[in-house]
Amino acid sequence: MAVPGSLRRQPANRGLVSHCTHHHIVVFLLTFFSYSLLHASRKTFSNVKVSISSQWTPSCLNSTAPELRPYELWNSSHLFPSAEEATLFLGTLDTIFLFSYAVGLFVSGIVGDRLNLRWVLSFGMCSSALVVFSFGTLTEWLHFYNKWFYCCLWVVNGLLQSTGWPCVVAVMGNWFGKAGRGFVFGLWSACASVGNILGAFLASCVLKYGYEYAFLVTASVQFAGGVIVFFGLLTSPKEVGLPELGADEDEVSVEEDANRPLMGNDDVDDEDRNYSIQATDSDNQPKAIGFFQACCLPGVVLYSLAYACLKLVNYSFFFWLPFYLSNNFGWKEAEADQLSIWYDVGGIIGGTIQGLISDVLQKRAPVLAVSLLFAVGSLFGYSRSPNSKPINAVIMAITGFFIGGPSNMISSAISADLGRQDLVKGSSEALATVTGIVDGTGSIGAAVGQYLVSLIQENLGWMWVFYFFILM
Repeated sequence: MAVPGSLRRQPANRGLVSHCTHHHIVVFLLTFFSYSLLHASRKTFSNVKVSISSQWTPSCLNSTAPELRPYELWNSSHLFPSAEEATLFLGTLDTIFLFSYAVGLFVSGIVGDRLNLRWVLSFGMCSSALVVFSFGTLTEWLHFYNKWFYCCLWVVNGLLQSTGWPCVVAVMGNWFGKAGRGFVFGLWSACASVGNILGAFLASCVLKYGYEYAFLVTASVQFAGGVIVFFGLLTSPKEVGLPELGADEDEVSVEEDANRPLMGNDDVDDEDRNYSIQATDSDNQPKAIGFFQACCLPGVVLYSLAYACLKLVNYSFFFWLPFYLSNNFGWKEAEADQLSIWYDVGGIIGGTIQGLISDVLQKRAPVLAVSLLFAVGSLFGYSRSPNSKPINAVIMAITGFFIGGPSNMISSAISADLGRQDLVKGSSEALATVTGIVDGTGSIGAAVGQYLVSLIQENLGWMWVFYFFILM
């Protein structure tokens, strides 16, 4: 499942360092934290599921209901007769979010290649923050509980949040080339895990005041981040007068040609150079590639299908890990939220190290395959973790290393490779579209998975959920 031509003739890593400016650092940080904030708001929902479930069930089954509230008033506004049905609805909300998120990714990738990436990203962040505030805070303040209203808000939230990933990957792809891409994108793709950690931290800090304040804090921070992105993000080097990425890589290839032996494969190189010159001269603003053209690019469909299976498992941990820890071991919700951070710590380390290894080997697929084989063993071990927080945290981090690492690589570095391969050299506006296809297909798999997880857990128990993860 190698990416044809995407890793061929890699320039030396020193090229990455020598061409790095303070603009690169600012872009790295702004895109990193913009997507971290989007993930933090998603993580908040998964971290307060126990509190929401308690709030949505009647007082006879709900020990957290305020004693001063009249019994008739409370039972007239509850949503579900039991905590089990509330849990099933929460899983349905996850599925609704991911399906709308998947559809939005296909559309957002196309929109991102045709409109200003900064506008699309900041609009998505600010609008999503308002929806999250309405879902978790405003409805609780007004004591308005309605299943259809929650579903509609979560559909809109999924569509708005889908603007994030294609835009930030496209911006990073505009600023960072092939040199060290695996390491740079591996380190940068930790933004999702950092967002999970941030969301868990913010939620656990204010959860004692009520779950509505967890939504309020994350929505406020995300809205502020969207404003900063609108005024501060540079989408490409040409906005500040720097040479575009393609021109930079052409200069490096010319330097390599000067030191190459005379007896070489000159025909292929001449053909590459002529193609590059024609692409540059023909149009300074290349048109965006079509959706079906992007699907036909080598490796796009295969990596998309692989990512669908992998994201199913990764997002199941994302949505259900705190809930699993609370229900299976009887730990407090705030403690479970803090412990779930270790899965993301493992994903951060895994994505960075595996990206660096793939740069050294100049191959991505073998690194992914070996990591996923180890992931099967770590899943089996975690399913039998004892009721010990330190042991659980260690196995959880190992599992995150072998699952979160490959997930980060496919969604970032490999998507950038696929969107920047030689076949689209004359159409650099393919990156957001390809990223949307890969991540959108993965989100469809994750959406189906969230409903299956709640169904399997309710009928067969958590052990069969882990068998399902191993199969994926």
